[in-house]
Amino acid sequence: MKNIYYFDAPGAQNTEDCVRCAVERAQELGVRTIVVASTTGTTARKFLQRIDGTGLYLVVVSHAVGFSEPGVWEFDPRNEEMLRRAGVRIATGTHALSGLERALSRSAGVGGGSRTEAIAEALRRVVAPGLKVAVECVLIATDQGILSPSEEVIAVGGTMSGADTVCVIRPSHTSSFFDLQVREIVAMPRNR
Repeated sequence: MKNIYYFDAPGAQNTEDCVRCAVERAQELGVRTIVVASTTGTTARKFLQRIDGTGLYLVVVSHAVGFSEPGVWEFDPRNEEMLRRAGVRIATGTHALSGLERALSRSAGVGGGSRTEAIAEALRRVVAPGLKVAVECVLIATDQGILSPSEEVIAVGGTMSGADTVCVIRPSHTSSFFDLQVREIVAMPRNR
């Protein structure tokens, strides 16, 4: 039997607890990799500090270049340098659960939602925004060859900033999305 940790509200104030929960559960399960969403690298740095000396491996997934502004990558260059020096892999790719689909649904004359966006919205609304983020990060890192579909990972996502959701996932590639398994929810906000 395993405890699930619930936060009263979503948001960055849960980051330190998520760091602790993620590392503890990885060690309990013998999972070697923690995948964390990080827009600027700030959340990633907190995870890196905590895993120091544990033998755990950190994979960071950031927004794609141009996510907020054309041609701009939001990741702080100082954080990037420090993380890469520490051996952290940083994946930056198109959001698997939106990407081109979002451009079509927002475009004048095309409109309408897509099946991909419906999956993303279901994860966001039925469970937690951080779960959608964690799943998407795992898809992106697996598609880039950083993760293997045969090895469980601890995946961490958040709502707007920081971390508020921790889960155990067996990865898959985006093209085989329905092979992905969320095997455990370790921590999440109770209210969204």
